[in-house]
Amino acid sequence: MTVSGKARVAGVMAWPVAHSLSPRLHGHWIARYGLDAAYVPMAVPPEKLEAAVRALPALGFAGANVTVPHKEAAFAAMDSLSDEARAIGAVNTIIVRKDGSLFGDTTDGRGFLANIRDAHPGWSARGKAVAIVGAGGAAKAIAWALHADGADEVRIINRTPARAVALAQALGGRAKAVAWEHSAAALEDVALVANATTLGMKGQPMLEVDLGPLPQNAIVTDIVYTPLETDLLRRARQRGNPAVDGLGMLLHQAKPGFAAWFGKEPEVDAKLHDFVRKGP
Repeated sequence: MTVSGKARVAGVMAWPVAHSLSPRLHGHWIARYGLDAAYVPMAVPPEKLEAAVRALPALGFAGANVTVPHKEAAFAAMDSLSDEARAIGAVNTIIVRKDGSLFGDTTDGRGFLANIRDAHPGWSARGKAVAIVGAGGAAKAIAWALHADGADEVRIINRTPARAVALAQALGGRAKAVAWEHSAAALEDVALVANATTLGMKGQPMLEVDLGPLPQNAIVTDIVYTPLETDLLRRARQRGNPAVDGLGMLLHQAKPGFAAWFGKEPEVDAKLHDFVRKGP
C-alpha cells in the first residue's frame, strides 16, 4: 500500500537493530488493517539514545519501541511514565503526546504472561516459586509481572550480584537475589524459569545454566526469538520440560504501542505467528 504525507510513523530503536522482527510484525498489522502508516528500524548507538528519543516529536513520530540495550536509558529521557514503568525503571514503548511530550510505558511483563498463557491456558504464578535469569530492563518487567501475578517467590539469578539484589529489594518480601554459583540449586522447586538476558541470541554466547535440578514439569521460556529454538529451550525439551519460545512475548508486548500510535487494536493470532516466524 502507498504511504502518504499524512502517514502515522513509529519505529524501533536498538543497537544493533538488524535482528529485530518488530518492523515485520508492525508492517504486517499495518497492511492487514489498511492503515496509512509506517514502522521503521532505527540503529541507535547508546551514546546517541537520548538525542534520538528527544528528536521523535520534531520528526513527526507517533512514538517508538526501544529494546536492548536502551530500555533503562530511555526511562530517564521520558517526561511522564506509566506506574509499571516507574516501578521497574525501564521503558520499551514511547508515545508522543499531542503536546510533544514523551510518555514511557513497559509492556514486556504483560507480553510475557500473555505468551505463557497462550501456550498454557489459565497458567498463573500464584503460590508458585519462579526463577528469572537476568536483572536488566526485560528481567525487571517480567519479575514485576510475576510478582504481581502472585508468585510465592521470585528468584533473581544474575552474574552481577548488586543488580539482582537491587531488583529483589525493589520487588519486596517475595523476591530473592541468587548468586550465580547457586543458580542450579535455585531451580530445584520452581514452576517456571525464564531467560531474560540476550545470552543464546544469534551472535551471543550460550546461557550456561544447569537444568539438572529443575522439576520436569517446570516451564522453561526464553525472551530471545532469534533463533526461536535457543540452546536453553532445546536442552529443556530434551529433558522433557515444556518450553515456550520468545516470539509470542514479542507479539503481545507490541499490541499497546500499535494501538496508541495507529489507533487500531491489533490481533495476535496463528497467521501473525506464522508470518513473523518466517522473517526478517
